[in-house]
Amino acid sequence: MADWLAEVLAASPTNTLTFSRPGGVRGVITANPANVEHILRSNFDNYPKGSRFASILHDFLGRGIFNSDGEVWRLQRKTASFEFNTRSLRSFVVHCVQDEILQRLLPLLAEASLHGRSIDLQDVLERFAFDNVCKVAYNHDPACLAADGPEQSSSGFAEAFKDAANLSAGRFRYAVPRFWKIKKLLRIGSERRLKKSIATVHAFANQIIRSRKKENRTSSSSRRADDLLSRFVANEDHSEEFLRDIVISFLLAGRETTSSALSWFFWLPIFFQSSNSNYSFI
Repeated sequence: MADWLAEVLAASPTNTLTFSRPGGVRGVITANPANVEHILRSNFDNYPKGSRFASILHDFLGRGIFNSDGEVWRLQRKTASFEFNTRSLRSFVVHCVQDEILQRLLPLLAEASLHGRSIDLQDVLERFAFDNVCKVAYNHDPACLAADGPEQSSSGFAEAFKDAANLSAGRFRYAVPRFWKIKKLLRIGSERRLKKSIATVHAFANQIIRSRKKENRTSSSSRRADDLLSRFVANEDHSEEFLRDIVISFLLAGRETTSSALSWFFWLPIFFQSSNSNYSFI
């Protein structure tokens, strides 16, 4: 699908196309930077996600930043933007990433190189990104990239999170748009699996939130952790559900985006080098 869309967009004079599907579903797909800026920056308020989008992702994301509009979105965006611009959180992020690179990623790549072993680079970078985002979001290390595998307590969470994200996105691709609601009502197929995965994700996230709230009550402000969740917990007005939705949204934001970007970063030079003998990569 991605390859086909890339070809169609490249053939379009405006790098933009519209589509319609059964059930009255219509959409626009664009690779035009001017259109992207118009939608996501210049006129963002004119393009809310809408009720259909929110309904499809609500079970997994609740009212997190990726699934909300208006003031709910604005509050989360403002708070997150403020926190990510603080020096202490930036330092915490750098520390987490450096530690993951030096202690896990580089040793894993070096060991594979030493023994001439092939690896799935995107899978490795996906686990690398998930370890990092979990530590930054709520100061918990799932150890997905560790040599001895994920910690038992969080390995189920990592798999459930991946499953829940993929199955939730799959709801958009039904030929009959609302067929997933029937499957959900009957608790069959992918919807049954999705419910189980979401329950695992929510239970684990709630456990972390309650633990962080307890730590927050017993620790002085100078000793509180630097992770994102601890900063939101410091505000007593936020409910457990609100905090859970925020954590899950930021895990989603940092997982596949980072790993996909890094995978392309390594793959593109190889592609250009093989397709153009005059191109050199150092």
